[in-house]
Amino acid sequence: MVVTEEMHVPSWDLYELSIPCTVFGKPQPDLAEPWYDLRLCGTGEPGQDPDTPASGTTGLSLHTRYGLADLAGADTVIVPSVPDACVDEGRPLPPELITALRHAYDSGARMVSLCTGAFALAEAGILDGRRATAHWLHTAQLASRYPKVQVDDSVLYVDDGDVLTSAGLTAGLDLCLHLVRRDLGAHVANQLARRMVVPAHRPGGQAQFIDQPMPATDDRGLAPVLDWARERLDEPLTVEDLARQAAMSPRTLYRRLQAATGVTPLQWLLNQRIRRAQSLLESTDLPVSRIGELSGLGTANNLRHHFLKQIGVSPSDYRRAFPLA
Repeated sequence: MVVTEEMHVPSWDLYELSIPCTVFGKPQPDLAEPWYDLRLCGTGEPGQDPDTPASGTTGLSLHTRYGLADLAGADTVIVPSVPDACVDEGRPLPPELITALRHAYDSGARMVSLCTGAFALAEAGILDGRRATAHWLHTAQLASRYPKVQVDDSVLYVDDGDVLTSAGLTAGLDLCLHLVRRDLGAHVANQLARRMVVPAHRPGGQAQFIDQPMPATDDRGLAPVLDWARERLDEPLTVEDLARQAAMSPRTLYRRLQAATGVTPLQWLLNQRIRRAQSLLESTDLPVSRIGELSGLGTANNLRHHFLKQIGVSPSDYRRAFPLA
């Protein structure tokens, strides 16, 4: 992982720095052996002494054992962020960083960025002609500065095979867990997520503005009817069915559920069915036709239609990305 400023790390960058350390840095021998070998590579001289902390920083200094030269030969290179001045003020990124990233990519490394780390990959030309994302606050700048990049500001992360990019903050955690799923399988990633007390999987195509699957805290009264519906996703459910179970009119149910979750009742049902199908594809070898039935999406063709529209890949391709342990 590249530490683009081993001196004076701003507090808001610590989260992106800590995510790969948490996911990849601690051995999990009971889940997979060997685990990842994570090395923090600084842009300055390894082990150099810190200068006076800059204004507006935490004063925290990171001393890395490894430098940019150590990116050579890495299987995966992660850039969690770049300095704010390089994003907001157009300050050039260190040329030695760009050279090291390009060399690692040309040598076959898988390249990953979290949040503003996409600016470094774009500067190195690694994102040219590719679909990529970053935090929605910065995607307009990314698109303007690097017109060859196909910037998508609506997703949590983009998996383009050997190059992966994510939005900011928690979306970076989603991407790192996605990498574990790709490398070690769904079971390992699910167990790791459970230890971290986070959702096991959010698909990359999910919007950065997440539709809340549970009711907002000011409308807990909807929780029982939504739990009831989740237990019956394989049955044909209508707004009238939900309203009857909630003991309210369909119009009231529609208004309250949309206010609580941000989506209509039918869209909420579809989202839940897609999630059920994802879970079954990840954890079972059931035929796609059977998964369509159990998730309430009907035929295999109907499941494929909604999966392509919502997730961006077919059910078969999705299953291949998450092999059973």
